[in-house]
Amino acid sequence: MATQPRGRASVKIRDVMTPDIEVVTPDDTLKTAVQLIADLDCDALPVSEDDHLIGVITGRDIAVQVVAKNRAGHEITVREAMSPDVLYCFENEPIKAVARKMSEWWVRRLPVVKQNKRLIGTVSLADMAALEAPVPSEVEMYSQRLQNARSKRPIRRGRRVAVAA
Repeated sequence: MATQPRGRASVKIRDVMTPDIEVVTPDDTLKTAVQLIADLDCDALPVSEDDHLIGVITGRDIAVQVVAKNRAGHEITVREAMSPDVLYCFENEPIKAVARKMSEWWVRRLPVVKQNKRLIGTVSLADMAALEAPVPSEVEMYSQRLQNARSKRPIRRGRRVAVAA
């Protein structure tokens, strides 16, 4: 966390978000995007151009485009398959408001942007739920259990699997 907030009511998304996230550009190929999705073990990636959020691409978007166009993943760009209508939140929004939006939108993770749509991170329900834990040692215990479970998963295709926060 960037700073220690004084009270739960004053906690903003920037206080709990994960900065330095992996993105793809619209000119990357679907092959690059699917490799990154597999390496990060995630469902979707933000699409960024000049550090600004312009879309999102999911594994489903990739599969549909490859099958529909009957072309290989290295022949199709992210721009052709991405969804330009992406849901996001602002860094200065209160976490309660963002949690409500995520519930209404049925999403577990949102890109975080500045007012000019410059992409600066991502926030997940888990990031916000960590604030609800009554004792910090419980958060550490659950985090350790999750980390242990992830380390026991098999590595796919001989590559090291990075875990997105």
